[in-house]
Amino acid sequence: MSTGHAGYVHATTSMFGKHDQDRPHDRLGGPEAWTIWVLATVFVVWLFAIQTGYGIVSPDIQKDASLTIAQVSIAASIYTWAFAVCQFFSGSLLDRYGTRPLLAIAVAFVTAGAFLYSATTNFGTLVAAQVVLAIGSSFGFVGAGYVGGKWFVAAKYGLMFGMVQMFASLGSAVSQPAISALLHSMSWEQLLAGFGAFGVLLFVAFVFIVRNPVSTPEEIAAAKAEHAGRNVFAEIVHDLGQCFANRQVVLSALFAGTSFGTMLAVGVLWGPRVQEARGASAGLAAVLSALAWLGLALGAPLVNVISNRWHSRKWPSVYGLVLQAVAVAFFIYGPAQSQGVSVVVMFAVGLLAGTHMLGFTIAGESVTPNLIGSASAIVNGFCFIIGGVLEAVPGRLLPSGTPDLSDYRGALWIMPAVLVVGALCALGLRERPRAEATVTGAAGEGARAVAG
Repeated sequence: MSTGHAGYVHATTSMFGKHDQDRPHDRLGGPEAWTIWVLATVFVVWLFAIQTGYGIVSPDIQKDASLTIAQVSIAASIYTWAFAVCQFFSGSLLDRYGTRPLLAIAVAFVTAGAFLYSATTNFGTLVAAQVVLAIGSSFGFVGAGYVGGKWFVAAKYGLMFGMVQMFASLGSAVSQPAISALLHSMSWEQLLAGFGAFGVLLFVAFVFIVRNPVSTPEEIAAAKAEHAGRNVFAEIVHDLGQCFANRQVVLSALFAGTSFGTMLAVGVLWGPRVQEARGASAGLAAVLSALAWLGLALGAPLVNVISNRWHSRKWPSVYGLVLQAVAVAFFIYGPAQSQGVSVVVMFAVGLLAGTHMLGFTIAGESVTPNLIGSASAIVNGFCFIIGGVLEAVPGRLLPSGTPDLSDYRGALWIMPAVLVVGALCALGLRERPRAEATVTGAAGEGARAVAG
């Protein structure tokens, strides 16, 4: 687990009052820890439901706001790019200021974004809503990871991250068909306003419940010494520069980005559109898209189990990306599919997208402990940057009006092509000696700091 500058936060006073000065470390993992972790996880599930629900509500928004499909896809990509930029800073800011001020502020941003989203009447409003949502959401998964690292013993850090990812993916699997069903009884404006109303309640809970455990005097002294003469921006740039100079981190970010970016593009935008073009109803398309997220919920922890069994990080990454490319190609170009085949294909797309988790593991094992957060931020940032490209570019290639299946096939070729490039990047990875990987593996397991 990366401690970085984390000790510094507990010697400061936040906008919500003084941090506790005498909280003993033996309360780590206790009822208060679980309460705060559950709230952070609920935040992730909530914001991920808003994000992945875009694929379900976007056709209605497109119609009512008189937008083109290109504008809808560009708005989705703006969210992912804004998220990626903010992601580079969120981890370091949490290290310095803690969850108590920042996560409450993040919830407020997502809440404001949801209300703005519900008031969309034109392209400008939709873009503004996406940017506000992205700023708040960038603190979601990394914030839940920070809570797991500060409120639980180091040995449970990776487990807590995995549980957050599992609940986020399961939440998306449930929310997409639920949103589709709710749209039969309410408007999309009312639905999104309901998300915003829940955010108000969540914000109040964060203000009154979420806090930070107190560091030891030694941790505080070490953090103060490390901060001496340096500002936040300089620290972030310095740490990111060291990570970008690491070949393993860059290759990990690239291959993880192609894997999760493709999953994001399919799960958030193109999955429901392609399934409807194949003849599925809107409700069935939502269920099939949800199955991809269900597959990711299983694939995310499974890929690390396979990697540990094989005593290899490189080859599970390569094979996983190649198989993901095959699954995505079949999703786009496969013959007319029965519902049973579509279920298997969409589940496989998500299951194999779990390969991206190895990017965080490899990056975490390739840097010193104080750089794990920055390395994870780079990997997570690339995941969303590439996801934004895969949402925007096909939208520019599609004709105006209502595209048919052949139009989607002509525009979405970029997704399997990007996955092949990702597999080539994974081929360039260096395997770590088995003994060394065993020693550092625990740190890598806890390096997951995404998103959604």
